Amino acid sequence: MSMTDFLFTSESVTEGHPDKVADQISDAILDAIIAEDRQARVACETMVTTGMAIIAGEISTSCYVNMPAIVRETIKEIGYNDSAMGFDWETCAVLTSIDEQSPDISMGVEETKGHEQGAGDQGLMFGYACDETPERMPMPIVYAHRLTRRLAEVRKKKVLDFLRPDGKSQVTIQYINGKPVRVDSVVIAAQHSDKVAYETLKDGILEEVVFKVIPPDLRDKNTKCYINTTGRFVHGGPKADCGLTGRKIIVDTYGGVGSHGGGCFSGKDPTKMDRGASYMARHVAKNIVAGGLAEKCEVQIAYTIGMAEPVSVMIDTSRTAKIPPDRIAKLIREHFDLRPKAIIEYLDLLKPVYKQTACYGHFGRNEPGFTWENTHRAEELRKAAGL
Repeated sequence: MSMTDFLFTSESVTEGHPDKVADQISDAILDAIIAEDRQARVACETMVTTGMAIIAGEISTSCYVNMPAIVRETIKEIGYNDSAMGFDWETCAVLTSIDEQSPDISMGVEETKGHEQGAGDQGLMFGYACDETPERMPMPIVYAHRLTRRLAEVRKKKVLDFLRPDGKSQVTIQYINGKPVRVDSVVIAAQHSDKVAYETLKDGILEEVVFKVIPPDLRDKNTKCYINTTGRFVHGGPKADCGLTGRKIIVDTYGGVGSHGGGCFSGKDPTKMDRGASYMARHVAKNIVAGGLAEKCEVQIAYTIGMAEPVSVMIDTSRTAKIPPDRIAKLIREHFDLRPKAIIEYLDLLKPVYKQTACYGHFGRNEPGFTWENTHRAEELRKAAGL
């Protein structure tokens, strides 16, 4: 295989995966607070394990939210509703340990008469877009997410009533001349009841999940499907594996394509640049690709605590740019305001939209609230580039 001919794999996990349970709880708490108090500062971490959910972190708010009730409701919606699973919404213990945001951080973030709102921390964030799919996302992660979403759908609709909430998918795409041409392999690991026979499980998942999601023109006789390759996956969820907020950062972003700054999203209000600037970087990259300035675009934005203007903005188009990349970087600075307060206002981020982001990826979803996916600036960038 040459450098342009390769196999690339991305994975996704279902909403019942322990780490994703934690992400959804953290973002459900964030949503409940932001709905009442737009000035709140939230950094909420969750851990789930056998019979227990623990929430901790720093939250400064003027409102009251019933955190244990939010935790239980989230677990119930996901589908952990039977104590036989070792974790269920009614009987699990909920422990909370919440402090207020450090005044040293608050001083840099707050807007005062002589100081504009600064970044809540130093850090580097990346955004990415490409022309491989209509979502302008890499193809492997798009199909990995569709598979896990379908697993949850057939479980909740009782199409495959033997499925349980935990599960994973993995999709390997073959690229020729740098373009995706076929699905080389699909991996599914789905938690199930102890009553179902393996053949029933395998046939059901192939028919109702894999073949419903992967289009026939991307499959061929050499496409391999691996379903529950240990044979059994009865014990799953928080009982089998401790879950933590922020442990699925590659699932949340681009499936391993491009770079990652290291910060997670869930449980963080948008003054945290890990979230706000990552969403903005995706928006910028997507508009550059949608405007035809490049076939691929990665944007890096970096900040220092307390200061509003980024310390750097970088773009990488993997040699697919139609104009010089440094000119694209200049256009970004001219057309997009990358200061924290401006990002929050422009993308309308002070709304309770975060719980829905906490599973199946934060990007590539044209759903209500996902403002960073809008491509309304593409034509303006195209004109400014003289294309």
